[in-house]
Amino acid sequence: MRRCYLSLGSNLGARATHLHDGVVAMAEGSWRVSPVYETSPWGGVEQDDFWNIVLEIESDASAQALLDRAVAAEEAAKRVRTVHWGPRTLDVDLLLLGDEVHDTDRLVVPHPRLWQRRFVLAPLRDLRPDLVSEHALAASDGEVSALGTLEALL
Repeated sequence: MRRCYLSLGSNLGARATHLHDGVVAMAEGSWRVSPVYETSPWGGVEQDDFWNIVLEIESDASAQALLDRAVAAEEAAKRVRTVHWGPRTLDVDLLLLGDEVHDTDRLVVPHPRLWQRRFVLAPLRDLRPDLVSEHALAASDGEVSALGTLEALL
């Protein structure tokens, strides 16, 4: 078993429900979820703000199996991929899978833009302040605002 960290985001439809359903689809064994952050869009596409969380799970599933579950969760939320970094009902990214490193056409872990994105680092810091320093958080890009727990927003 290893600790895995996943980023989940939504900016279309019932954002809290999409995030909750994503957690249910990805959670296994023991797990924890960060507070929800409202975040400005990243990547230059004009769109509504996102709600983002980080999910920590303990898993022995392969990287490919976790990626397949993430894609299935996005498909269950009826995610449409028309604009790169565009609006979406649910986005699930694999950030860290223990100390594993993967670099394939389908999967790069650790996530290649992990340290650039405040919408990932702020909730990750809530779960693992030892992984994300205050300096790293300050150096990241984007605006975030804490909204509270996912349960309170459902």
